[in-house]
Amino acid sequence: MANDSFVIGVDFGTDSVRSIIVRAADGKELAASIFYYPRWKKGLYCNPADNCFRQHPSDYIEGLVYTIKDCLEKTGKEIAAAVKGISVDTTGSTPVAVDKAGTPLALLPAFAENPNAMFVLWKDHTSVKEAGELNKHAATYDTNYLQFVGGIYSSEWFWAKLLHVLREDEIVREHTHSWVEHCDWIPYLLTGGTDVQLMKRGVCSAGHKSLWAEEFGGLPPDDFFSAWDHLLKGFTNRLFTDTYTSAQAAGNLSAEWAQRLGLSTDVIVGIGAFDCHMGAVGGQIEPYHLSKVMGTSTCDMLVAPLDEVKGKLVKGICGQVPGSIIPGMMGMEAGQSAFGDAYAWFRNLLAWPLENILLDTTIVDRATAEKLQAEVTDKILTELSRRATALPLQEDDELALDWLNGRRTPDANQLLKTAFTGLDLASDAPRIFRSLVEATCFGARKIVDRFREEGIPVKGLIGLGGVAKKSSFIMQMMADVMNMPIRIHKSEQTCALGAAMFAATAAGIYDKVEDAMQAMGQGFDTQYSPDTAKAAIYEKRYQKYTELGLFIEQKTNL
Repeated sequence: MANDSFVIGVDFGTDSVRSIIVRAADGKELAASIFYYPRWKKGLYCNPADNCFRQHPSDYIEGLVYTIKDCLEKTGKEIAAAVKGISVDTTGSTPVAVDKAGTPLALLPAFAENPNAMFVLWKDHTSVKEAGELNKHAATYDTNYLQFVGGIYSSEWFWAKLLHVLREDEIVREHTHSWVEHCDWIPYLLTGGTDVQLMKRGVCSAGHKSLWAEEFGGLPPDDFFSAWDHLLKGFTNRLFTDTYTSAQAAGNLSAEWAQRLGLSTDVIVGIGAFDCHMGAVGGQIEPYHLSKVMGTSTCDMLVAPLDEVKGKLVKGICGQVPGSIIPGMMGMEAGQSAFGDAYAWFRNLLAWPLENILLDTTIVDRATAEKLQAEVTDKILTELSRRATALPLQEDDELALDWLNGRRTPDANQLLKTAFTGLDLASDAPRIFRSLVEATCFGARKIVDRFREEGIPVKGLIGLGGVAKKSSFIMQMMADVMNMPIRIHKSEQTCALGAAMFAATAAGIYDKVEDAMQAMGQGFDTQYSPDTAKAAIYEKRYQKYTELGLFIEQKTNL
């Protein structure tokens, strides 16, 4: 069946959505398409100064339609007729307020321009207060309801964001029936759902962000939430009890969406999951190998046989959930709140004159000035990397922390800020950039150390995503700092490819996702091995990074 079957993987990222059509037999990519969210690109509904980042559901719908239809136009009607399944991944936790029908409120005319009625993007940290309250509240209970999410609840997650929206916006509160993750809503949309109580929720989002656990019989009891804030009273009854793995089907493509996309209603739509989880599968994750999906942030995924990690709880990570990555295995998630975003921040800092002075010049015409701006901005990070590579490494070089967007793991704290030390008049852009890259690598090292400290071995590293593919400078430093080799997966679209693997499994082409990984995986094309001399220096600098972090954290918590 796999030889003449095709599947579609859809990856909703922070800035854009990507779709690919692949052959189920071998994972060969026939077509790919990308769509940049137009409202997001304009900066609408966001306020970075307040860490407020919202996305309009229309961006998602428009991107979904465009990319799938574009792929089908590239491949032709014969391929369209042979598509057997669609699965999607999304950023997360990225939830939204919906009505009883499961419609995001922002799709209703009365809420079309209300940010509180839109998807609250993963990087939105407006609910820091609520997360702090939940952590204190949970500590008063005999049952540790945070035990499976590392013991610390984050402002990036489901419940903190829900309460913040309910508190902030009375009108939205009055019209909110339920609260839904992006990765659960897209399959519900594609299958024509009309009753949110019937929405199939994925164990990925439920276990890692919503506090769902088999040990609790589902979500924590209603009185746990209502005692935190009366606005949450009865809310668990409007959510869910059962969850599903991504190897299962959400249903068939509805007649409306089949016609809209040019596909058949026989197409199976799989249960959705977060991008990092499906990306780990697309990148052919192995037990005890940390699969690092490196983009604007990082998500670090690790799977282990359930019988080998039973009873072990890893403190300070983003959760450990059976079946959240691969059914039948424990899925563990960690990550950094800023990775590529940290480099983009420094690029934008350096590009300030290009954006604010160059375009007002009278020396050249505006069209030329705009071309110059685009060309120079595009080359900044490449040139910084080239210059930074040539710098000698010394123990007392400039030092930085990677907390430009707070700290995700280990031990979530979104109040933390970055810091640079050791600057002098010789500290130029390449040196500061190198210290920033080093800081992100040190932050990644902290995650590996935490797993090992908690009794979970890390036997290898797998690099996935845009940064892993594009920057040899960053990846070589990662290998040196970790003092471990890191393999880079061949696929340019591991998240979308992982979604395609799950689509093939949900559609019954493969019995289990491991079989789909074996058949459809593209393998690895690069490996970075550590430089032992540099690794020794980085070890000393890592200790200084740790000391600086402790100092900043102490000052932050005063």
